[in-house]
This record gives sequence, structure tokens and C-alpha cells, in this order.
Amino acid sequence: MAERGPVRGDSRPVPTSVVPDETHSGDIHGAFGTIRLGDQAPRRTWRRRLLTLAAIIGPGLIVMVGDNDAGGVSTYAQAGQDFGYSLLWTLVLLVPVLIVNQEMVVRLGAVTGVGQARLIKERFGLFWAWFSVGGLFLLNFLIISTEFIGVSLAGEYFGFKPYIVVPLSAVVLIGITVTGNFRRWERAMFVFLFASLLVLPLAAFSHPDPGAALKGFVQPGIQGGLTSNAVLLIIAIVGTTVAPWQLFFQQSNVIDKRITPRWLEYEKADTALGALVVVVGAAAIMIAAAAAFTGTTDFGHYKDGLGIAQGLSAHISRMVGTIFALVLFDASIVGASAVTLATSYAFGDMFGLRHSLHRGIGDAKLFYGSYAAMVALAAGIVLIPHAPLGLITTAVQALAGILLPSATVFVVLLCNDRAVLGPWVNKPWLNIVATLIVSVLLLLSMVLVISTVIPSVDVGGLMVVLGAVMAAGLLVGGAWVWRAQRGAAREPELPPAERESWRMPALALLERPKWSIGRRVAMLVMGAYLVLAVALLAVKAVQLAIG
Repeated sequence: MAERGPVRGDSRPVPTSVVPDETHSGDIHGAFGTIRLGDQAPRRTWRRRLLTLAAIIGPGLIVMVGDNDAGGVSTYAQAGQDFGYSLLWTLVLLVPVLIVNQEMVVRLGAVTGVGQARLIKERFGLFWAWFSVGGLFLLNFLIISTEFIGVSLAGEYFGFKPYIVVPLSAVVLIGITVTGNFRRWERAMFVFLFASLLVLPLAAFSHPDPGAALKGFVQPGIQGGLTSNAVLLIIAIVGTTVAPWQLFFQQSNVIDKRITPRWLEYEKADTALGALVVVVGAAAIMIAAAAAFTGTTDFGHYKDGLGIAQGLSAHISRMVGTIFALVLFDASIVGASAVTLATSYAFGDMFGLRHSLHRGIGDAKLFYGSYAAMVALAAGIVLIPHAPLGLITTAVQALAGILLPSATVFVVLLCNDRAVLGPWVNKPWLNIVATLIVSVLLLLSMVLVISTVIPSVDVGGLMVVLGAVMAAGLLVGGAWVWRAQRGAAREPELPPAERESWRMPALALLERPKWSIGRRVAMLVMGAYLVLAVALLAVKAVQLAIG
């Protein structure tokens, strides 16, 4: 229930905090335990802390393992088949990106009780809400389609026709989600999460070269040199490992699970554990593909996930090919569930609909209806014959990488909005890290754009020039911010108990932040650039398809 505070002139109390859906307030019913709403008992022993973590754990692990979806499995396998062990270092660099991005949305969800789409709409206006969420809807729909591509290819490996396995998988996805019981859904997801551990025997039975794998982790490089195709794949790795849908999903899922600031540290631990799991899984897939294809005639000739499974079977053993096909199928189901749910959460936020897994179908028809419609439509598109499935998968992950900077920018802006987060706003060091992350992502997408327009450009030299320009811009911008904030008064620190109980006031009571002309221009330039980058990505995909 909303807390009550100041009184209006008509003597009715004004709500000072908001829970948009009343089902978002109450006991936490996790897959492995329950925490009562009024539980204020201290956790002094490790046993109590572990039991609390067991009840909280879920949103972080699900979003991260869902990140290793069909597109992720295929992209990591492509990196191993086409570039051997040489791109493993990208996964190490993505660990802090994952943790920083997801920690911010965890904080937003727990403190505000409001989904990201609604926060953007209320704080920045309808235009920027549709700019952010419109791209998310398109991207998520394409990603869901790639999940069914994974289902189709995995089924084909075992001899099942797509017209059988794809519709059955769609029915399973809808069935585990529309139960109207959050705990039941979360437990069903954990079944698939445990199945994803098959990546460990996949890597072990592939008999990789330990020395080459270690070198791939610690020595950045690209086998065959830096080309526009290599940049495209690196952006795809970034886009599938740190995808925009994750930001929307985890914030809304934290709210739906009823996690409040009191339990924030446990949810951060859940997120950090998920980041470790996702990187280990990604590395295992990349290593297995590198071990199987290095030195063979298939090296450098990635087609799709089915080709990877067949190659593993031919070059190592039938068992390893079977394990990969099972991993691909499992990843497709987890990814489809999480991405579709992220879209339905955002849909509910944008249109003010009831959107909670605690509600039954009759109580949230449009929430579950939008979920079922997206699953059914995406499944239908995959059944179109002769589509270049492997290329579609890579292009969609690259699109996610291109759109990620704008999604991260909105998260950073919200996390610096004191009216929204109060004592929970970003620390200065976190803003510096987030700015560096956005800058690197923009650098990669600019390299892809320029190399698409000018195919003969020296990609290595281009990265050096753009990197130097961006570094100079960051230094100038950093100096300007430091000078502007040097004399600003620091907000006093709240005692821990007050900080834990602080929640965002009702959105209706908050004035929208005023943007400076500089910020408005910068946002419009970024928006225009992203539209151009997406268009040129489509051109690049067509070039690869024709080639």
C-alpha cells in the first residue's frame, strides 16, 4: 500500500509514494523461500543471510542466463568458429558493464517501484518515452524471433520439423507464464536455468587448448585482423551480452517480486552471481566452437546454430553436438520468456495497464494477451521458408549493441535524478564508469557505420582516430562538469535505517527535470545518429546476405 503524507485542502491525504499495481506490494514469494512484508529481523548469521538470498535470488540470474539466449549462443559459437579463441577477452571486459548497468536498474526498481518505461514517460515526456520504448518493442520482437530460430535449428538437429517443434515451444512458453502465480513462474524458469549448466560438459568434452584459451582471455586481439566484419561481430557480442531488454526486464521483475531497498544488497548479489554465470557460459560456448573448428575446412565459415551442432558432431563427437543442440534449445526458451516478458512489462507501463505475474488472466488480460500475441507472431515469422537464419541472428544482436548506448543514457539520467532516487542517486565514480561504457559502445557503432559507408577504410586506423577524438571530448566534458560542480553543496548522508525506508514520492507530485539546451541538443544528435546507424546496419546485413 502507498504511504501517506501531506494533506490536501479538502482534508484527503496526498500519496507520497506509489506502487502502480497493488500486487507489487506484499510478501516476497521466491522460488526458494518467502520473506514477510513486515520482516525487520537483522541477518546476523551466515545461515540467515543465505536463506534470505535464496528467497531473493531470481531476477538477476534469470536476466543474465536469459541473456545467453539463442542469439547469444549462436553469436558466441560464431566467434569461436570464425575467430578461434581470439575474442575471449571481450567477455572479460563485459563483466563490469553487465554489473554496472544492471545494478542501476535494480536500484531504480527497488527504490521507485515503477518500471523504466513509465519513469522515462513521466520524467522526460512522451516523445522520449516512445523513442526509447518504440525501439525496444521492435528490437525485442526481432530477438524473440531469433529465439524461435534457435528452437527451429535445435529441433532440426534431432530430426523434428519446425512446423512441429516451434508451435509446441510457443505453447510451453505461454503455459508457464499465464499461471497467475509469480513463484510458479520463477520455479519453472529455474528448471531451465539448471539445464543451462550443460555448457560446462560442452566445453570439457570439446578438449580445448588451455594455452590458447588463456591467451584469448588475457591478450586482446582478433585472428585475421580488424575488419568491418570483425567489428560487426564484436558489436553483436556486446549486444547479446548486455542487451537493452535486460534493463527493462530486471527493473520490472524486481518490482514484481516486491523487492524493496531493505533487500537491495541481496538482489545486487543475485545480479553479480548472474554476471559470473553468463560470462562462464559464453566462454564455454566460444571455447567449444574454437576447439572444434580450428584447423578444419569449416573454420571461418559460420552459417547458423545447426551448422555449429553438426560441426561439433563431425569434428568431436555426436554427444558434443547433441549437448550443443540441447543448450541452444534451452537458451531459446529462457530467452524468449524473459524478452517477451520485458516487452509486456514495458507495454503495461506505457499504457497504464495491470502488469504483474501475481495476477491471473482474467485480471490482466492485455498483459498476458500482449505476451501471447508476440510469442505467436514471432513463432509464425520463423516458419517462413528459406530465410537466412544465421545472418538474421547476428544482425539482431548487432542492432541491440547499437541501441544499447541510448538505453544506458536514460538509465544514467534517471539514476542522477534526486527527485526519483533521493539518497540512492549515483555516486560520481559510477557516473564516470557509465560514461566510459556509453562512449566505447558509441565508438564501436561509429566504426561499423563508417566502414559500411566506406568499405575500403582502414578499420584499425579509424578506431585510433575516433578513440582519440572521443578521449579528448571526455576530458573536456569531465573538466567542465568538475568545474560546474566544484562549489555545489553536498547532500547530507541519511542514517542506514532512514535510507532503507526511503521510497520515491508519487510521480504526480514530482516536477519534470528541466533540460539545458546543451543536453537537449546532445540527446537529439544521439537520436539522429542512432537512426542513421540502424539504417546502415540494415545495409551491412543486406551486403553480407548478397555476398
